[in-house]
Amino acid sequence: MQRSISLILKGDFIAAFYMYPAIYSLIMLFTFLIFHLKFQFKNGHRIILGLFILNISIIVTSFILKTFLIN
Repeated sequence: MQRSISLILKGDFIAAFYMYPAIYSLIMLFTFLIFHLKFQFKNGHRIILGLFILNISIIVTSFILKTFLIN
C-alpha cells in the first residue's frame, strides 16, 4: 500500500492500481469518512458500510488472484 501511495504521488496512477488495486476505493472511503465525521450525512453510515464491503471484496479478490492465479 505504501508503494502504491508513492506511485500516486509520483503521478503513475496505473502502476499504483496494479500495485494495490484497492488504493482508489480506500482513498474514497477515508475521504468520505472524514467528511461524514465533519458534516454528519443522513445516510452516511450506509455509504461507509458499502465502501467497507467494496474494499474488503477488492482486497480479498486481489489477494486470491495474486496468490493462486498470477505467477
